[in-house]
Amino acid sequence: MSEYRTDLAMERTLCPGGMGDGVCVDTQKRGEMEITWVRIDSPEAARRLGKAQGVYWSLTHPRLPALSPEERMTVAKEVGQMLRLLLPPKGDVLVLGLGNRRMTADALGDRVVSGILVTRHLKEGRLRGVCAMAPGVLGVTGVETAELARAMTERLHPAAVVVIDALAAMETSHICTTIQLTDTGISPGSGVGNHRAGITADRLQVPVIAVGVPMVVYASTIVRDALCRILSYENPEESAAAMARELAGNPPEDLVVTPRNIDELVQGIADMLALAVNTALQPECTMEELSYYLH
Repeated sequence: MSEYRTDLAMERTLCPGGMGDGVCVDTQKRGEMEITWVRIDSPEAARRLGKAQGVYWSLTHPRLPALSPEERMTVAKEVGQMLRLLLPPKGDVLVLGLGNRRMTADALGDRVVSGILVTRHLKEGRLRGVCAMAPGVLGVTGVETAELARAMTERLHPAAVVVIDALAAMETSHICTTIQLTDTGISPGSGVGNHRAGITADRLQVPVIAVGVPMVVYASTIVRDALCRILSYENPEESAAAMARELAGNPPEDLVVTPRNIDELVQGIADMLALAVNTALQPECTMEELSYYLH
């Protein structure tokens, strides 16, 4: 599994050995949207897939970056409904936007947090208490994100933590078209091989829901996909993967690719995710009321 570098559980299940005991997958089509549930039930399955035990929910829409305002609202409601199901029904929620705001492809979490309705300081009875922060990255702050998350959780005592981050995908078709939610938390930087301490329920002692969208893909993956289309060997995928490692070397692990219009894509998806999180956390407010509070 190690050479299949991806943060998406649904992609892991498609790799050799991805299915089997301890892994349940269910996929539903809703128009152009595809909803996929992946449940990893055993430690052995978790090791096999390289993903923590838990539930992974993903929504894929091929036109996600270019949806109309009405379609964006439909997707936001779908994501918000799922997020609400994963969260405890009451109590304050801490929203953390991970990533480096100075790198566009890694700025998703920071931009989502800027659109979150923060209410912990208000005394409005029907608004759930929400606080939000973008803690930055270790290379900028000198502090592990997991350390900051734990300190804030111990101080604020939220009922749950929502963590938002950019992900890495294995398939180019999933870049900026897939949203994943999971109750397993997240390891910042794991998608690009920069493993940091995890932000998980075990570490924070509260439920941790991770929300992410793939923004990058490995160059070796792009080469592999291209070679799969032109090679005519008996096992083209295996041959293409080996050739991709050779062609994309020096060093293949460090070379990642993102779309050239990533600025536009990140901002559009961030706005959509902010709306989804706000609707999940403030179910008694209409879309119009949320817009009024934010502006």
